[in-house]
Amino acid sequence: MTVLVLFVIPALLLVLGVPIFVVLLAAALGGILTGYNPVQALHSAIFGSLDVFPLLAVPLFIYAGDVMSRGGIARRLIELILALVGGVRGSLGLATVASCEVFGVMSGSSVACVAAIGKLTIPALRQNGYGDRFSVSLVTATGVIDIIIPPSIAMIIYGIAAQQSVATLFLAGFVPGILIGLALCVYVFWYARRQNIPIAARPEWARIVVAFKNAIWSIFAPVVILGGIYGGLFTPTEAAGVACIYAIFVSMFIYREIGWRDLWTITIESAALIAQILLIVATAGAFAWLITTSGYPPKLVAFVDGLGLHPWTLLLVINVILLFVGSVLEPPAAILLLTPLLTPLVTHAGIDPIHFGIIVTVNLAIGMFMPPFGLNLFTSHALFKTPLPELYRGVMPFLGIYLVMLVLITYIPAITLAPLMLFK
Repeated sequence: MTVLVLFVIPALLLVLGVPIFVVLLAAALGGILTGYNPVQALHSAIFGSLDVFPLLAVPLFIYAGDVMSRGGIARRLIELILALVGGVRGSLGLATVASCEVFGVMSGSSVACVAAIGKLTIPALRQNGYGDRFSVSLVTATGVIDIIIPPSIAMIIYGIAAQQSVATLFLAGFVPGILIGLALCVYVFWYARRQNIPIAARPEWARIVVAFKNAIWSIFAPVVILGGIYGGLFTPTEAAGVACIYAIFVSMFIYREIGWRDLWTITIESAALIAQILLIVATAGAFAWLITTSGYPPKLVAFVDGLGLHPWTLLLVINVILLFVGSVLEPPAAILLLTPLLTPLVTHAGIDPIHFGIIVTVNLAIGMFMPPFGLNLFTSHALFKTPLPELYRGVMPFLGIYLVMLVLITYIPAITLAPLMLFK
């Protein structure tokens, strides 16, 4: 009965296209009604899952990212990067990758990155001979770096679900995010040489100076966010609040690209997205509580332990599961759904939970553009009118790069854990 209520029925509901929060709520309610827990426990679990201080960072970072994206902060940083990169074959493609990395430090939303970076770079990529398929596929695949590079919404939610330090997860995510960006740059450079993409004009000092002056306040945005966290000035949650204040101040009073009416519109739109995420968090909290109290995780650990799997085999199986789930569910929902089940398994196998958190994040990031259901694919199709079959073919080389990097990150823990030694 437990397996039927907790796993079989939710899986059927997902296949039928029922919204994820309804699936989680139905599973939690069904588990309570078929067990011995009072219905009041559902109320406590739902609201208790929201009463977590680190969770406040999620809506604040989303809001700050929206303000920065539409208030001119993100655009000026991207323009500075485009001004700096030149004189090299493939420089525009390299600048696109770098722009996604920088945007990730301020936003954490992959879909927002695809929209913001794509609108600025795809027309130029097309004009410079990269082709429609490659241009859109590059932005579609590179946009998921926002999920990996800190501050990451996915890492915050994993930290809460697995009871791990969010700041430590941020620190562990830097090297994987940078390595993936470098691997993408190598491929872009090779593609540009193979396709004989014209060499862009060398950077002009006059243009760089102008772009730098325009972006000086934008440059301080990631410095304030990350410098404050690792300088010990404030927690990740407090950093998110500071980021909101900084973004509003610069956008409204320095750059003057938005007014009070625009800020209200941004706030309403951000609140709608935040409400969707927190609704999933609330219902997933009830589902996770039910799984924990059902005693199923220890049984699952004992079952897997009886199979005699080596840690590397266990990680391989988990990676396959995460890739599949990540291609049909958004990262917050997937993390909240699977963390209560997977964390006991990896802890029992001796795998560091911080390292595992980065593995989870990278897997779910890949799922965002993995055919046929990756959300970024549909976002790019809607925004840039590229047919989905073309996108499926275009992202395959990038998918291969990400999978190679996933293997390295999974089986070389030092990639994620070595930077932690610097702050011990």
